[in-house]
Amino acid sequence: MRWQKTKSLPLASRLFFSHLVVMMVGVGSFVVISKVSSPRFFVLHLEKLEHRGYDLIDVRTDLVDGFEFAWRRSTLWSVLVGTTAAGGLSYWVSKRIMQQLTEIEQITQKIAAGQLDERLPLSGIPELNRLGASLNRMAASLEGVEARRRELIGDMTHELRTPLTVVRGYLEELADGGIKPTPEIYQRLTKETKRLERLVNDLQELSKAEAGYLPVNIQPMNLRPLLESLVEKFADQLLEDGPVLRLECPSQLPFVLADIDRTEQILVNLLGNAVRYTPTGSIIIRVWTEESKLWIAVIDTGIGIAASDLPHVFERFWRTDTSRDRHSGGTGIGLTISRSLVELQGGQIEVESELGSGSTFRFSLPLA
Repeated sequence: MRWQKTKSLPLASRLFFSHLVVMMVGVGSFVVISKVSSPRFFVLHLEKLEHRGYDLIDVRTDLVDGFEFAWRRSTLWSVLVGTTAAGGLSYWVSKRIMQQLTEIEQITQKIAAGQLDERLPLSGIPELNRLGASLNRMAASLEGVEARRRELIGDMTHELRTPLTVVRGYLEELADGGIKPTPEIYQRLTKETKRLERLVNDLQELSKAEAGYLPVNIQPMNLRPLLESLVEKFADQLLEDGPVLRLECPSQLPFVLADIDRTEQILVNLLGNAVRYTPTGSIIIRVWTEESKLWIAVIDTGIGIAASDLPHVFERFWRTDTSRDRHSGGTGIGLTISRSLVELQGGQIEVESELGSGSTFRFSLPLA
């Protein structure tokens, strides 16, 4: 059985006809009630006049007929004028509403076509004004997502180009016989390919974190064993003339609601940066509780960060020293991932630094 799609009336016609129906019901009620009640009330008024001594017996019929004739003419003109005025007002209201809805439709079509800077103007109708505000917020959110997507693509292209250029250069020289295939050359190629692998893995991690798809298994846990193992792990990597790594932590820590693996990932990123930028001095992991949070700070006496660069520390691919970070193999998105991981666990991350005096990165986790 084939169903035929019926053509529905547009909203403007529906509004107009609905107003007309309401008007016709009102006018019909007025005519019927006045037709029934008006002559009766007029006769009662005449009877009262007769009781006061007026002799209206001879002219009562003429008075009633004259009243009904005047009533019919006045009712006719009232219906005509009222219908015309109500119809015109209904048409104007319907057109005004449809004009704003049409404008909303045009703007949304432009937004769907990629013109994300389009915005709806304010409306005099509260309901349409709220709808416009919601659409403007949606457009602003989409514009921000699109801007971040373009930035991410540009940053990815820039970051991938450097190791790929190095690898291609070495391979072309090897193919042309310009350099000999020594173990050092292969070690450099291996280093660049490992950097590419780390970059791809970090980008995948970053995209999941920013999209909110990164799995986080939050449960009550004690962080002290994790902190002790990390101090032991990084202490083995420090040279004799390098910085001193120590842990300042109470012997008994309250349990926190966190993911043990993600918390370790955050600390590895922060400690790795501290070790990379602190040639001498000390690196301290300090832990304390404050209200309903547990704070963990990584404090170093390294090169520090300029005040003008602090607002950009957690931006993807940001570096204080591009050449130094690329040489050491950093991808420039570790802090961005760390911020996302902290926020996914219900905490916050902060940074304080002074150029030449060191940096302090601290983050919080909610107490269990």
